[in-house]
Amino acid sequence: MAQKKYLIAKLTSCLREDKIQLWKPPYTNEKKEAGTEMKELVQKYSSKLNINENDTENMLEEIRCKAVERGTGNENFKVTGIARLDIYLPRRKSRKIPLETNLFITGKELRSQIAQEHALKENAIKIIINKKQLDLSKTLEDQGVTHNAKVMVLQLELSDEETKRKIQEEELQCKKEKEINDKMQRTKKGLEILAEREEYLDQDSVPYLDIANQTGRSIEIPPQAKKALVLAMGYHEKGRALMKKKEYEIALPYLLDADKHFCECSTELLNTVDNYAVLQLDIVWCYFRLEQLDCLDDAEKKLSTAHRCFQRCYGENHERLIDIKGSYGREKVLFLRLYLLQGIGHYHNGREKEAAEYIQKASRLYEELSIDPDKVDRLSLLGFSEQEARLALRACHGNVEHAANLITNRREEKAQIRREERAKRRQRLEDINTLKSMGYSERAAQVALHNTQGNLDQAFKFILDNPELLLEDDDDDPVTMDQFQVSQESIDQLMYMGFSRESAEQALKVFKGNIHLASQTLAHHGGVLPASLQPSPEGSSPSEESTSSKDSPTESAGSSSSPTDEDMETDAVNEILEDIPEHEEDYLDLTLEEEEQIIHEYLSYIQVPQH
Repeated sequence: MAQKKYLIAKLTSCLREDKIQLWKPPYTNEKKEAGTEMKELVQKYSSKLNINENDTENMLEEIRCKAVERGTGNENFKVTGIARLDIYLPRRKSRKIPLETNLFITGKELRSQIAQEHALKENAIKIIINKKQLDLSKTLEDQGVTHNAKVMVLQLELSDEETKRKIQEEELQCKKEKEINDKMQRTKKGLEILAEREEYLDQDSVPYLDIANQTGRSIEIPPQAKKALVLAMGYHEKGRALMKKKEYEIALPYLLDADKHFCECSTELLNTVDNYAVLQLDIVWCYFRLEQLDCLDDAEKKLSTAHRCFQRCYGENHERLIDIKGSYGREKVLFLRLYLLQGIGHYHNGREKEAAEYIQKASRLYEELSIDPDKVDRLSLLGFSEQEARLALRACHGNVEHAANLITNRREEKAQIRREERAKRRQRLEDINTLKSMGYSERAAQVALHNTQGNLDQAFKFILDNPELLLEDDDDDPVTMDQFQVSQESIDQLMYMGFSRESAEQALKVFKGNIHLASQTLAHHGGVLPASLQPSPEGSSPSEESTSSKDSPTESAGSSSSPTDEDMETDAVNEILEDIPEHEEDYLDLTLEEEEQIIHEYLSYIQVPQH
């Protein structure tokens, strides 16, 4: 299959160079049949490309028929508005089939038509067009689908059920589709909850996602940028977990969602992390393993983007990696996959010389990165995991002693980071308790310390500058601010401190009789209740306005107060956390088994130049 694509690409390139248009006379006659001049072309290109004449004739006829078909379709579209779509079916039916339709049908109608015409289970397929999942409720035109668009059909069947597919009943297919869709919805919900969750929460009881650098230390990122990055990285990790199981059909939609969220991040941010480059590799790899690279028009662009991003993150000669990690042996697996995919792309486009260059580069890296299983066993006997062993051996060029030292040092670095984090949490808990002893709520203390980088004095001032933090949560209190009865004794105490009756009464109502908070707020704001705490003209209390205008993170992610929904949220979050690997370099731990097989396959196709 790959060899045929290569030869067709070579023939197409020759036709372009010679400016030959096969869909026009003398190569195609009025009846749309092959013209007499085709025989001369067969002889010419058979000799030029060293292909036997029969194969050359068949491939040229295939190219000519497709060109005629496309030309007819273009004319038909101009006259009738009926578009021609190229349908790329799942691997077991790996062929391109044309489909004619108007662009005003919905995605659901297109899916139904494809399923009916090709004996597929409608509820068990997903459709990708322009690197996006097709929205079933919108029309094709609204989703930017155009004439001659490439339509990729994914069949959502688990690879370990290959032998059961033929005997599965319709209801089992529907159930599986529902499970996959439910899982995607849970993933989305869990990531939104984690992305919105504030860092001031106690991670020991309420987990949230943190972004760390290549040494494992947290890095500061603006909140909005962090939200997009957390969503992107979360979807990416989910997709990678599925890729490890070879479930590429299910993994691809997650990777495309990750790509969408990465595009919401600033260019500056993307230039500082290698995650975006790794994602581009994973997307192209997924299309390749699904045998649908033809559906990814910008595969070369994605690989070039990945290469540039690696250079910016690692340095032109990996000098930044060497400064940070001491070596770049672990990251070489990414370049191996990059070169391999670039070589495959060149081969499929008929560029044999470039294909040979890149596939040989990948082959040399494979030889360099292949690990002796005995060395992994020796490190395992020392108490190290296989993953630690593989990564360290690659970093240390196979030296077992150096690898053992590297793992030990890295473990100590991680332990030191954990000790520092525990010390920070202890200090933070002490500061929270100090602020609570001054009459402030735990939430106000958490928010203030988070916004002042843990400075206790500044946190105290932050609370007074932002008195909304002092408002109590009224959800469990049936008495509103307007209904609260202020005692005369409390008003007299505040008036004795020098505040007016009106300000004293307002402050005591807002803080529901808490003289300490009322006096501090009035004193800090010159004896007047700040505007943010003043009752609105309509009569709603400031606490009501605060809670209605500023939803909690979990509320914005679609939660409610019922225990069932809370359990669902917990399950969704836990499902995300299960897919996040413990080792920060898990994405570099490739066994290279797939790569080895593919390298050998493509080396057999190309003519390796002799030196």
